[in-house]
Amino acid sequence: FVLTDGREYKILPTAKDYKRIGEGDTGLNTGGMGAISPVPFADESFMSKVRDQIVIPTVKGLEIEQLPYKGFVFIGLINVEGNPKVIEYNVRMGDPETEVVLPRVKNDMISLMHAVSTGKLGDVELDIDERTATTVMAVSGGYPEAYQKGYDVNGLGDTNDALVFHAGTRLDNSKVVTNGGRVLAVTCFGENHQEAVAGSYENLAKINFEKMYYRKDIGFDL
Repeated sequence: FVLTDGREYKILPTAKDYKRIGEGDTGLNTGGMGAISPVPFADESFMSKVRDQIVIPTVKGLEIEQLPYKGFVFIGLINVEGNPKVIEYNVRMGDPETEVVLPRVKNDMISLMHAVSTGKLGDVELDIDERTATTVMAVSGGYPEAYQKGYDVNGLGDTNDALVFHAGTRLDNSKVVTNGGRVLAVTCFGENHQEAVAGSYENLAKINFEKMYYRKDIGFDL
């Protein structure tokens, strides 16, 4: 993930998401069932290649082609024998990657966006939380195919040391009820991905709604 003001850029924390509905990355594709930041294989050597081979040419290319763009650039990468290869570009953040990337950015977000809008991003030094962040998505039973809505979401007040991001929810007479396929994501920090994942699952166990489902193996391949 990159933030640019059109000339300068900042590389944001790396993240890996898990798209498939089933454990072991099986089944249908979804919008994302969870994510982890940072990505272990994206070490200093790998990220130097990302910066030199991809990020700098991308930002310079926008300027050369007179495409004034300020904001986030989502660069989807794969690691091919230690070399980064681009799969896709998006001019936005990703979900659920945002739920682990932005919580690690300690800078005031309004000040950061102001620097982007005024072309002063080069004056900003990013302050990144070195801990690992993990998010796990709770979805409606049946997702990504047919699912039902309107189930009460319970236990939200019982979470501890966690960030709960609402997605497919709505208020119904002061009660939170399900209103989509991906219902909410629970993000936790840890000194490593095992600790962070454990926190997310511990807090997810306190939340419940009818036909709730979530993958129990986020980070299994790290």
